[in-house]
Amino acid sequence: MSYNQELAKKIRELLADNEGLSEKQLFGGLAFMLNGNMACGVVGEELLVRVGPDNYQQALGERFTRPMDFTGRPLKGMVYVEEDAIAADLREWVSRGVEFAGNLPPK
Repeated sequence: MSYNQELAKKIRELLADNEGLSEKQLFGGLAFMLNGNMACGVVGEELLVRVGPDNYQQALGERFTRPMDFTGRPLKGMVYVEEDAIAADLREWVSRGVEFAGNLPPK
């Protein structure tokens, strides 16, 4: 599956100053990792954000989000963010993923 290259470029620019940043092909798209922990990614045209289990229900309550269900079973703590929200709030969504991943021990 291909992913939105332009969206990946925008995320790369937002994350450029973060130490420990790497990229990995994952979930049929591209994942952005901080110290080995996934923060966010791009799958198709959507943003994938790792918000964590404590922020999961709140994130799902926001417009243009849905559970990350790549395997057919939702992964608690990860949400897809649709294009409509990405245009307005990309920085905010990426920051949420960075915040969660940044609080995990390095892998």
